[in-house]
Amino acid sequence: MKISLVTGGAGFIGSHFVEMLHDRFPEDKVVVLDVFTYAASPDNISERIRSSGRFELVKGDICDMKLVDELVARSHRVVHFAAESHVARSIGTDRPFFETDVMGTQSVAAAVSRHPVDRFVHISTSEVYGTAQCRPMDETHPLDPCTPYAAAKAGADRLVFAYKKTYGIPTVIIRPFNNYGPRQHVEKVIPRFITQALLNEDLTVHGDGSMTRDWLYVADTCEAVLRALMKPGIDGSVINVGTGHDVAINEIARRILDLVPGTKSKIRTVPQRPGQVDCHISSRLRSAATLDWNPNVTLVEGLARTVHWYRDNEPWWRRILHEREVSVASDGRGVRGLW
Repeated sequence: MKISLVTGGAGFIGSHFVEMLHDRFPEDKVVVLDVFTYAASPDNISERIRSSGRFELVKGDICDMKLVDELVARSHRVVHFAAESHVARSIGTDRPFFETDVMGTQSVAAAVSRHPVDRFVHISTSEVYGTAQCRPMDETHPLDPCTPYAAAKAGADRLVFAYKKTYGIPTVIIRPFNNYGPRQHVEKVIPRFITQALLNEDLTVHGDGSMTRDWLYVADTCEAVLRALMKPGIDGSVINVGTGHDVAINEIARRILDLVPGTKSKIRTVPQRPGQVDCHISSRLRSAATLDWNPNVTLVEGLARTVHWYRDNEPWWRRILHEREVSVASDGRGVRGLW
């Protein structure tokens, strides 16, 4: 039996990945380490998996080096999702992002350097690139983070790369583009739009909504991460994971309105968010060549699935609806707003 440790496995992408890993490898065990912030819950992992006998849930902080060391020491594979991940929250309160995303990653990477594992997959983000300086963005694109969140993730990304260079840890760094899908927290833009439409509220778009993103359905991301975890001979790789297509945020809002018939919602613009990225679009060359991976779910299909899930799971999102908007205080830095 192989043991896979998944940090942040009770969060949005992490919980989908845990389900895929558990079901694809029925002889193996999955151990999840999660501190259960507002954006994670044990309920994100089905009772079927929790009671399977091949699953273990550990409540703990990735900054707890002793705990992380103990868990890595008995694992064969490590997938590191755990992070503070909301851009707007990082603008108002930035320190937790550096504590979790950088120092937490150091805890995991250091443990991997002490205890041999088959593979360590670090989940970075396309936000490390900032606005696209070329289209599409490949893995050699300059790192130009525009927010504290992006800067913290860039620091973690380069920390893992440095541990590969220094200690030879068997790592693969994945940089996913904008994810969406069922169980995503309502603070993120697509769930925010969907819940606003279902409640007949106006869909709030920052600025003129012309900023474009490469939208990736969560199941496709998990497939890429799984291949990065299992494929031999790719240690040291840094791989973008995206669709190769970008769509403007106001177009996403319009599509969601079309998917919620009868809604009285309209699109309403609000002030632009600080540190906004104008364009993200991923190159697919390396992911196809290295992982033999291409996305399967189109934006049309993915949005339809996601709207359907939120329509059918209103109690799930109603309980966290008060967390949908993030208040950003000035804190002496000239930033104030509600996102």
